[in-house]
Amino acid sequence: MKGSRGCKKSKTAALWFIVHIMRHPEANLLVVRKVYRTLKDSCFADLRWAARRLGVEDRWQFCLVPLEMRYKVTGQTIFFRGLDNPMKINSIAVPIGQLCWLWIEEAFEITREEDFDMLDEAIRGRSQSGVFKQITLTFNPWDERHWLKRRFFDAPTSGDLLTMTVDYRSNEFLDERDHLLFEQMKERNPRRYQVAGLGQWGVHEGLIFENWRQERFSADELMARPEIKPIFGLDFGFTKDPTALVCAVVDEAVQAIYVFDELYERGLTNAKLAQALKDRGYAREVIRADSAEPKSIEELRRQGISKIRGVKKGPDSVRYGILALQDYEIIVHPKCKHFIREIASYVWERDDRSDVTTNRPDRRAEDHLMDAMRYAMEDVGRSPRFGF
Repeated sequence: MKGSRGCKKSKTAALWFIVHIMRHPEANLLVVRKVYRTLKDSCFADLRWAARRLGVEDRWQFCLVPLEMRYKVTGQTIFFRGLDNPMKINSIAVPIGQLCWLWIEEAFEITREEDFDMLDEAIRGRSQSGVFKQITLTFNPWDERHWLKRRFFDAPTSGDLLTMTVDYRSNEFLDERDHLLFEQMKERNPRRYQVAGLGQWGVHEGLIFENWRQERFSADELMARPEIKPIFGLDFGFTKDPTALVCAVVDEAVQAIYVFDELYERGLTNAKLAQALKDRGYAREVIRADSAEPKSIEELRRQGISKIRGVKKGPDSVRYGILALQDYEIIVHPKCKHFIREIASYVWERDDRSDVTTNRPDRRAEDHLMDAMRYAMEDVGRSPRFGF
């Protein structure tokens, strides 16, 4: 279910789950958001509100540590998990019945389709008598390039899939003043109204890079042109974060960047990374890497990646790097799926207290390839006083 702001989709889901858990004594629910700490003031609060509105709050036990709800009559449980700790999702043991329902709130925050597949697998298994398996996704459809649109809305092939779009006009809890705000939005900002008002697909609010598109092209043909400059950027990672390499060429005359290859992998030692660079033919290229890892840079040099160098980082370097990139058109080859996923969801951070967009990228967003792209552009089209 995708929908606009104030369309009641989360409240409706919360009511549905309270009612149906009480109807099906073998059913248990897992509630997921990308970041665990956001669950207490969103889904947990909505489910508690639903129990209270239905007049059954006294039949439920509400626990904050760990975040959990338990139906006292049967012992059925509602579990809450964040994708920032996937191990806890795979280790859920239900005290009674079966874990058969999954609610993913703000599903748009899940930028990796493989993360959804992992969640899907968490409720697999033969259904017990009297229960059924169901996954519910609720979200605001900010970006039409998100995998949710392609997988569930463009050409769904599954017969057991229901997709819905709802908007604020279906919410009986809104008053005249609330409706007036949407009508004013319709007049002043029609583009925003289509997404925030009517729940239609649009561009992610606060998107940092809108100057990009997917397109198939030949990197070899581009590099045959004398005005083209190859660039490579590397962001180090290992266990939690991936090692991320961006491979691109730049046409400064028309201010265009063509991203033709990527490396995005966890668990790479420096030796394995060096071998991967050699296997792809990049060992002799100038690679600009995160200067916070001087030891890794030196080890890669000793492994034969002789032209790798650390980038210079000056004050406010991230913002200056982003501003420089915004002057270019960024064309991304479709095979660079991780780069596409990151750039489509790379947004400015919003201040939680004022709800105002800041001039800093959202620290919760995946930004490994975005950082690598800034590093790659260190010597391209910028004043030498700024570091990236």
